[in-house]
Amino acid sequence: MSVHFHYYPFSPLAYGCNYYAAYATKRTLSNHRCIPPHSSSFSAITNLLFQNPNFFTGNTLFLRMKWPLTKRRKKREMIDNQMRFYPVSGTSKIKAMVERLQRCGVITSSKVAEVMEKVDRALFVPDGAEPYDDSPMAIGYNATISAPHMHAMCLQLLEDKLQPGMRALDVGSGTGYLTACFALMVGPQGRAVGVEHIPELVSSSIENIQKSAAATQLTDGSLSIHAGDGREGWLEFAPYDAIHVGAAAPEIPQPLIDQLKAGGRMVIPVGNIFQDLKVVDKNSDGSISVRTETSVRYVPLTSREAQLRTY
Repeated sequence: MSVHFHYYPFSPLAYGCNYYAAYATKRTLSNHRCIPPHSSSFSAITNLLFQNPNFFTGNTLFLRMKWPLTKRRKKREMIDNQMRFYPVSGTSKIKAMVERLQRCGVITSSKVAEVMEKVDRALFVPDGAEPYDDSPMAIGYNATISAPHMHAMCLQLLEDKLQPGMRALDVGSGTGYLTACFALMVGPQGRAVGVEHIPELVSSSIENIQKSAAATQLTDGSLSIHAGDGREGWLEFAPYDAIHVGAAAPEIPQPLIDQLKAGGRMVIPVGNIFQDLKVVDKNSDGSISVRTETSVRYVPLTSREAQLRTY
C-alpha cells in the first residue's frame, strides 16, 4: 500500500473529491459520482465538501499546495477551522464525529452509528494524530487508515451482510479499526477476520483491539487478525458473507470472489490512477453482479515487498 502524494484541487467545490475530479461544476461532480449516495440535494453535497477537504479521498494521503492567500482561500480556511471538532471529552469527540457524518447523510443506519461510537478511533491511530478528523492518516510502513466517512460508507454498504452470526473478511486490516467494527456487528456467534501482510501492523492491531470494545471477541476467538497476502483472502474461515478490501486492486482478485459466499457482498476499490469503489454481489447461482458506488482514491493493493520498497 505505497503512499502517493497528490494535490488538492484548487476549487472549493472540488475539495475532497478524488484528485482527478478537479473541476468544480455540477457536471463534473455528477460524472465522477462525488455525490454522497444518501444526499438528496446538491446543496447538501457542497455543504459536506466545504466541511471536509478529504471527503471521498479514500485512504490516500494528499499534499495540500500552498496557494496564494486569496479571499477565497481565507474563507476556505475559516470554514475548515469552524468545522473542526473541539469537544472537551473523548466520548464527546466520538459522538460529534458520528453526528457530523449523520448530518451530512453519510451515516443513515442507527446500527452503523452505534458501532462507530463504540469502537474508539483514537485507539487505532498513531499518537499525536487527530483521530476524529475526517481524514486518512499514515500508520507507518507506507500504509494508511481510511477517513471516517469511508469507513462509515463501507459499513453501510455491508450492513446487511454483517448480521449476528455472519462471517466477514477485512483485507488490508491495518490498525484493526474496521475489523473491530465488523466483530461487533457479527457478534461472538459470527466471525470477523483481518488479513494484513505487514507483521508489525498485525501485532499492533491486536494490541489496539485488546483496548477496544471488541477485546472480548479476540479472547473468545470470534475475531482474529492474520499475517498474509490479502489478495489471496483467508481460506480457513471462508466462505464470507462480507468482504472489505482497504486498498485498490487493478482488478478484482479471483480468490476473493471464490471466497465470497452465495448471497454475500464485497466492497473493493478497483483501478490504478482512476479508481472506483465497486460493490460486488454474488448471486445464489454463483454468478457475480458488479456496480460502481463512487469514485475514490486509495493506496494500491500490492505485495509486501512493493509496499516497503520506499519505506
